[in-house]
Amino acid sequence: MPQPNFSPAADRNKQHILDVLRSVLPPRGHALEIASGTGQHVAWFAAGLAQWTWQPTDAMPAALASISAWAAEQGLPNVRPPLVLDVMAAEWLPGGVQFDLIYCANMLHISPWATCAALMQGSARHLTPGGLLVTYGPYLEVGVPTSEGNLAFDQSLRAQDPAWGIRRLEDVAQVAAGAGLRLQARHAMPTNNLLLIWTRDLSL
Repeated sequence: MPQPNFSPAADRNKQHILDVLRSVLPPRGHALEIASGTGQHVAWFAAGLAQWTWQPTDAMPAALASISAWAAEQGLPNVRPPLVLDVMAAEWLPGGVQFDLIYCANMLHISPWATCAALMQGSARHLTPGGLLVTYGPYLEVGVPTSEGNLAFDQSLRAQDPAWGIRRLEDVAQVAAGAGLRLQARHAMPTNNLLLIWTRDLSL
């Protein structure tokens, strides 16, 4: 069995995120995780929300072994085998399967801006009526001072790839609105991150 990869950041924030998920989610449902990375989050959430079924995915095929290893190590029957999913693909999953929750952490700032529209449009297609999209990560906000840490992080990201960088929340919300999603709640999280809850605008 391959050894799971470990992310210190994912380990630090997993319980804070789970606490919010528990406060906003119904007792049971089906969840899709976008950009699962190491697999630490999906394993933690699946253990903490045992009545939910979780479908982890990642754009990088090499990530799947670590995701599987975390689920196997924890003995989690409610985590499905991970799949390769690129948000830029025209079709995410065959058959238009829908989920009560779509969760995506720390993707928007380490991928081109076009992935934001792809995430919102794909989520609108794959969310059940009343389903939620939850995004987590750093954001820039008008009228909210940006921490020195996030400013330095943004500079380092853009130095690695000019297409990367921390996104303005107002820009993300505008793209979301174009896909029929609206920001329902904003939760301030440790280390200057935000957990954002998006829902379908049923008036559209």
